[in-house]
Formats: sequence, C-alpha cells, structure tokens
Amino acid sequence: MRGFAKTDVGKAREMNQDYYYIPSSENDLQIYILADGMGGYNGGEIASKLAVQTAKNYIENNFKDIEKDKDSIIQLLGSSMEYANMVVYEKSKETPELQGMGTTLEICLIYNNKAYIGHVGDSRIYRVRKNIIRKLTTDHSYVEKLVKEGTITREEAEHHPQKNMLMKALGCNAFVEPDVMVKGFLKDDIIIMCSDGLSNLVDQETIYEMASKNIEQG
Repeated sequence: MRGFAKTDVGKAREMNQDYYYIPSSENDLQIYILADGMGGYNGGEIASKLAVQTAKNYIENNFKDIEKDKDSIIQLLGSSMEYANMVVYEKSKETPELQGMGTTLEICLIYNNKAYIGHVGDSRIYRVRKNIIRKLTTDHSYVEKLVKEGTITREEAEHHPQKNMLMKALGCNAFVEPDVMVKGFLKDDIIIMCSDGLSNLVDQETIYEMASKNIEQG
C-alpha cells in the first residue's frame, strides 16, 4: 500500500478547513481519513481536525479487541463516526463562537483485501479499477436529493445555486447516522478521497486522470 495526500487552501478562503490522516508506515493500521469543516471563524478547522483525530484514535484503540469479521469492522467504523460526532457536537456547545460548526467525514480502512468505508457529508470516495473510476459514496446534499427525486438532472446539479447545502454533516446534531459499507479491494485498485474543493472544480474523469498520472510517476 502506498498513500499520498495533498491539501490546498485555494483562492476563495484565508483558512484551510480540510484535515486528513494517512498511516506513516506499512505496519500501521491502514486507516485513511478526510474531513472538510464548516462553520464560523476557526469553527470548520477545529471540527475537521477534531473529527479526524477522534475517529482515528477510536478505531486504533478498539480494533485489536474486536472480531476481525466484516460485521464487526463495519460496526467499529460506524461507532467511531458516531463518537466523533458527539465530541464535535459537545465542543460546539461549550464555546459560543463555535456553535453550528460541523464537518464532512470520510474513513477508508483497508483490511484483508476489503475497503471498509464510512461517509457523512459531501466529500467523496472513488475507486479506480482497470481504468474505470466509480464513486462509492453518495453525497448527503440537497442537490443529490433533488436528483434522486427526479426534480433536476445530474447535469443541472453540477451548477445548482444550492449545491453546497448539506442534508447531513458530522457534529451539527447530537446524533448522526453515517453510511458504512464494505467494498472489494484488489492489489492494483486506487482509492481516491477528496473534499468538494476538488470535486466541485473538476469532473470525475479528470480526477481519474490526475490520480493515474500521479501513481505512474510514483
């Protein structure tokens, strides 16, 4: 397994509210986590960092004690995200200027040729296999809801004025119900995790081309 990460504040904001974790060695538990924070001055930055660190520590502290079967690992990921939600939510309640802060949260745990995925918000996880890119997560956004209902088309969603409105985020309410799933993971598969800072600017095929090019270059 090789992991690469890059973040950029972009041109629209003074502060980068994205936060991520990748394992530092092959011996570490292969957890990859990404969060894109939102809310007030400092709020998004604090929410994303707190969510990533809390979920990471929860998984690492409990992984050794669970059965290593599919259901137990899925439950562990879900519990880690629910716990991170509680920590971020309580933090927002303690400090008036942090009220309403929240974050997206993506977790990918690679174990025994499987990718265990946890997802809340509109950050995304893609898998590239045999030159085909596929989005594994479904955005928890208002425009995704409209697309599912048939109110707007997928193309219209790309430029919808309420594109950034989330239906679900971590830390905004006392409880959250994350999407948790397991997908096959083969030797040459590529997993791409990104915030909407990337997916709002470039299409899926461009993301695939960028990732493939960087992998080839090592």
